[in-house]
Amino acid sequence: MTCTATLASGLLEPLPDLPPEEVIFGNSAGMGKIRQKLEKAAGAKIAVLLRGQSGTGKEVFAKLIHSQSPRRNGPFVKVSCPAIPGTLIESELFGYEKGAFTGAYGMKPGRMELAHRGTLFLDEIGEMDPSLQAKLLQLLQDGEFNRIGAAGDRRIDVRFVCATNRSLESEMKAGNFREDLFYRISVLTIQLPRLRDRRGDIPNLVDYFLRVHSRQLERPAPPFSGRLLGDLMKYSWPGNIRELENLVKSYVVCGSEEDLRSRIQDVHEDFFDPEIASNEVVALKKVVRTATKQLERTIILKALEIHQWNRRKAARALSISYAGLLCKMRESGFPPTRGPNACLAIAGEPEQEVT
Repeated sequence: MTCTATLASGLLEPLPDLPPEEVIFGNSAGMGKIRQKLEKAAGAKIAVLLRGQSGTGKEVFAKLIHSQSPRRNGPFVKVSCPAIPGTLIESELFGYEKGAFTGAYGMKPGRMELAHRGTLFLDEIGEMDPSLQAKLLQLLQDGEFNRIGAAGDRRIDVRFVCATNRSLESEMKAGNFREDLFYRISVLTIQLPRLRDRRGDIPNLVDYFLRVHSRQLERPAPPFSGRLLGDLMKYSWPGNIRELENLVKSYVVCGSEEDLRSRIQDVHEDFFDPEIASNEVVALKKVVRTATKQLERTIILKALEIHQWNRRKAARALSISYAGLLCKMRESGFPPTRGPNACLAIAGEPEQEVT
């Protein structure tokens, strides 16, 4: 049986305009090689695995692959694997028949079917439940699957693009990710660089985000000063391009360079370039120990912010145990409060009262 994709509210939306390619790829030699690789991949019906830290633009590249492929007129369907609860993800992906389970009052096609003759983007596939990986593998091998509660298989034609910020090799060793699935989704792999590895592209990205968000928010914003751009070039960008975009959006709303400058003060400015007077005695071990603690605290805070203070996700991103993260948070003086109130407490300001 062959499927025909149908629109479902909230699942398929028009593909938004992508940034200009000169903004996406910039001027670095590394991005030039990625551009060549992507152009070759787009025209072939092969699975592509996008790897890189959170915020490096994996979804933009997935949409770019789709827009340059022969399937550009077909649907682009995104599935965020960690965003859908484990109890729902199978029915969301594969759909179900009427009466398949309690509450299944009608037939519902899954997102796999909605991507028929188009592209399915599986974001953070490393977090997919192992019980679903075998079913996905069957679809990749045979182009067939079955809805929950269905008697027969259905055939669809889908191009897969997957993304991960995890080491899938480590997940395979730990038994969390199937080796055969890994080789199916990584026919071609593209590793996206961190923003700090392509600092020369920051001015163009800033200019683009300023134009986009000034127009969207209807708030004309002046360009960044040379001093602020210089500070941005020195910053380490743990949140990568997403962090830069959010920073520019904040500037468009608030219009304060000083506020932005205070938010990008990096730990290296305090510890890795210290001023030492000629007559000063420095306790090297103490300075290094203090710098290490401060750096560790800063990295933990950044990881928590990137993952919206979800401590389990932050622990996985930092490759430490959940208990280990809680211990380090206590040692570093993090308050038990989560979210914005925690940020206030860390800054030494009184926490906001919850009403």
